[in-house]
Amino acid sequence: MQSWRRKSLWLALSASWLLILLRVFPVLRLKEPARRQAVSPQGWPHWLDTELLQSFSQPGELLEDDLQPPQAPHGGSCTRGACFDASRCRGGGLKVFVYPAVGPISETPRKVLTSIEGSRYHTASATEACLLILVLSPDTPAGECHPVPPKWDGGKNHLVLSLHPTPCLRIFQLGQAMVAEASPTVDTFRPGFDVALPLLPEAHPLRGGALGQLRQHSPLPGVALLAVAEERGGWRTAGTNFSACPWDGRCEQDHGPKQTHPGATLPNATFCLIPGRSPDALHFLQALQAGCIPVLLSPRWELPFSEVIDWTKAAVVADERLPLQVLAALQEMPLSRVLALRQQAQFLWDAYFSSMEKVIHTTLEIIQDRISGASAHPSLLWNSPPGALLALSTFSTSPSDFPFYHLQQGSRPLGRFSALIWVGAPDQPPLKLIQAVAGAQHCAQILVLWSSKKPPPPRWPETAVPLTVLDGHRKASDRFLPYSAISTDAILSLDAHSSLSTSEVDFAFTVWQSFPERMVGFLTWSHFWDEAQGGWGYTGERANEFSMVLTSAAFYHRYYHTLFTHSLPKALRTLADESPRCVDVLMNFLVAAVTKLPPIKVPYGPWHQEARPPPLAPGSPRLRAEPQPAAQNCISRMAAGFGHMPLVSSRLRLDPVLFKDPVSVLRKKYRSLEKP
Repeated sequence: MQSWRRKSLWLALSASWLLILLRVFPVLRLKEPARRQAVSPQGWPHWLDTELLQSFSQPGELLEDDLQPPQAPHGGSCTRGACFDASRCRGGGLKVFVYPAVGPISETPRKVLTSIEGSRYHTASATEACLLILVLSPDTPAGECHPVPPKWDGGKNHLVLSLHPTPCLRIFQLGQAMVAEASPTVDTFRPGFDVALPLLPEAHPLRGGALGQLRQHSPLPGVALLAVAEERGGWRTAGTNFSACPWDGRCEQDHGPKQTHPGATLPNATFCLIPGRSPDALHFLQALQAGCIPVLLSPRWELPFSEVIDWTKAAVVADERLPLQVLAALQEMPLSRVLALRQQAQFLWDAYFSSMEKVIHTTLEIIQDRISGASAHPSLLWNSPPGALLALSTFSTSPSDFPFYHLQQGSRPLGRFSALIWVGAPDQPPLKLIQAVAGAQHCAQILVLWSSKKPPPPRWPETAVPLTVLDGHRKASDRFLPYSAISTDAILSLDAHSSLSTSEVDFAFTVWQSFPERMVGFLTWSHFWDEAQGGWGYTGERANEFSMVLTSAAFYHRYYHTLFTHSLPKALRTLADESPRCVDVLMNFLVAAVTKLPPIKVPYGPWHQEARPPPLAPGSPRLRAEPQPAAQNCISRMAAGFGHMPLVSSRLRLDPVLFKDPVSVLRKKYRSLEKP
């Protein structure tokens, strides 16, 4: 009996082990391909919402179905350290030289050359440059490609740039050169060495560009949930019947309402379904501009600027083999998440893709970050407004040092300011103004920028704060140079003829501390469009609406001096030097372009003399009978230089508590603001 029990127990144990082995080995066999794919370059964002999309396969697993063998990467095993000599850039940082075009070129390469030459990294000397750029034209036949440049050196420290598919890129002997290519495939792209560019339309603007189309915080009732990308740039809206598959024929026909828009370039939907084929990459930018969340289906091309842009905050990568799960997840996505994705898509479009100039400058900024190190531009600067192109690493690598990140960082600027008083050619020392500013509660120092032909006086009045005299160069834009003597975040910009009281300065600085990214001033101008003359004008007439504050009496962050000097095109700074009034316009243009916000006005005493510009409207009665001087037309020329009109109008004026209220003046903090 015991022998039979032992045999029964042995058989039961053997059967149990056999069942375990049969259940384990198939699992191991299923997981084996995933281990092989772990070493393949993915370069794609992780899932946007793991709770909603946890059943989807990762993008790297999608390569199992690709029947074509992977191609060898450009240049073999080139990496940043192996094929790029960063020691050439140590002296003056990144300096780029672009090879001149050979023969006639089309419009797109011409825009590329103009954008590179307008960059702050450009140099006209190939010997001085540490990066040499070769621009390939899409119109060049394969047999007439650009000859090998004289300083090619096997492609080392070279960048071959192609914004559109070109046969020259396929036959060019790249060697050790980096490649900046539009929508490269994931098989040929070398992460950390090549740069993935967006696929741009032929008529993409040189600068400025069209604004994003998102105007509502939530979708309107008539807006479709889905828009499906079709051939030739069209879009098709689809219904939400989840028993169907709206983008291929492998499931039953969608019975929801459909509309085909063959001529439409911008979809009017919440989600844009985009196939993963490389020709469909053009739909990607259309979706970004429209504020339509891109849903990429098994993409086989690298997302543009994926090295620095976190696309999980603006797009969704999905598996085309799971259509029903994709549609269900999109419908269940919380509205707060939908809004965040749409707003991020609009920011990325405006910051990096809306013009040819931004695309090229972003490419150069990525290479500069590689040279400077990973800390040059933290991810927050790349992926939060206003973006890395407007957050220069030459100023700081810490987000808390920039005026537009204080709110995100939960910080405030330092509680002191520096007064910068500009003394022009005909002006005398502003002794009364110095005394009034020095008495302000938060004044840390006074800097007098002496640009007069007369020598400065040997003695200055005694003040409670340090007073320093700086030598100016008699240019109107000198007042916006990043002087190392400025020791505070806040700058009070003043002219020698300005007239302010101590109370006005104290209150204006208190307002600026709550809005450190904006300009806070006393005197205002307003811009307008003249339909009859077809041009921009501005006026200093007193009105409730305004869009500019005069820098003759205004608070702003010192970072705008760095941005004014190193970011603005030289042609605009030269234009400002031609007319002192253009300097105020240009500084307001710059701050408005960065913040997308208007300035803030604070009250000033009626006894001050207002600095009003002459009537500069194109249709002004004083100017109709005679030609308008070029210097007076600076606002239109600056709008053309920016590519759009960045100024934002406002009617907001901030007053202190009890200002002009019929109560005792002893109860008011800023009493002198209301003196007769």
